[in-house]
Amino acid sequence: MAKLRAAVVGATGYAGAELVRILSGHPDVDLTLITSRKQAGQDYDTIYPALKKFILLACADSDAAVVAENADVAFLALPHKASMGMAPGLLDAGLRVVDLSADFRFKNQAAYEAHYQPHTCAHLLETAVYGLCERFASRIAKADLIGNPGCYPTSVLLPLLPLVEAGLVDPTTLVADCKSGVSGAGREATATTHFCHVNESFKPYKVGGHRHTPEIDENLSLAAGRSVKITFVPHLIPMTRGMQSTIYANLSASADEPQVRQCLEAAYGEAPFIRLLGTGRAPDTLNVRGTNFCDIGWAVDPGSGRLILMSAIDNLVKGAAGQAVQNMNLMFGFEESAGLDTVPYPL
Repeated sequence: MAKLRAAVVGATGYAGAELVRILSGHPDVDLTLITSRKQAGQDYDTIYPALKKFILLACADSDAAVVAENADVAFLALPHKASMGMAPGLLDAGLRVVDLSADFRFKNQAAYEAHYQPHTCAHLLETAVYGLCERFASRIAKADLIGNPGCYPTSVLLPLLPLVEAGLVDPTTLVADCKSGVSGAGREATATTHFCHVNESFKPYKVGGHRHTPEIDENLSLAAGRSVKITFVPHLIPMTRGMQSTIYANLSASADEPQVRQCLEAAYGEAPFIRLLGTGRAPDTLNVRGTNFCDIGWAVDPGSGRLILMSAIDNLVKGAAGQAVQNMNLMFGFEESAGLDTVPYPL
């Protein structure tokens, strides 16, 4: 039986490189095309020497017609706005598309445009599916276009959405305190991500204005059936990859810890990539490094009665490329864990 032909558009960025790594070992996929606007013609293993003997392809130019000719599914690991310029043509050519930018994550066009730029194919926002796999699997399976969630939203929404839907937390009291490794800022170095500025440094950034906030708000509001505004504060930590989120919420009047546990177990007991650690156990980014797992723990503060939710993911895998492949698996009827069943390093 012929394997699915996959193209990674924008394969030299960090998320693109993770896609190449994962897809190269996928049992149902042939990685037929990798593209790079800046490094077209260059052998991939000269860009990422770790993949020598695994990836024998050279980077092609990011041309939509070439992608359409050589692939059945396209992963767009492109900057915001670049994806919306390529996705319509690929869809018209019969491909299914998983977009890792923010271009198709929103239903609300105004919310997208307020934090990014004008949308040039807003008609696709209605049919695009938000690719949070554990929450929207049935919709993802039927979709032609996936808006792959952001890394911070993934780490916040996975532990929080079931509890908001069940009415176990007061949605007016939500605070998310999140930390990410430097790879979340992308491959291009800047003054704020240069080694000298990150090493031995720990700082919040974009406080009150991070553009992942409206993505989180939109999905919490849909779950709650009312407008929800979370207080979200991201921090940069001096490590390459990993993301840890600590979320605070007041329990609803009749809710308690056993109900929280039962709700999360009902939501995720069969989910292959959610590991519920139980009450009082804190997740650690070390334990999910290089994997598609999201580890979730929780506790109720005995003094305040406030619920403390904790999650850990690898921002490049579950927060980007791994979730994108998980979306593809659902779209094409593959085993959900295909290509993603990496055993974590114990140390």
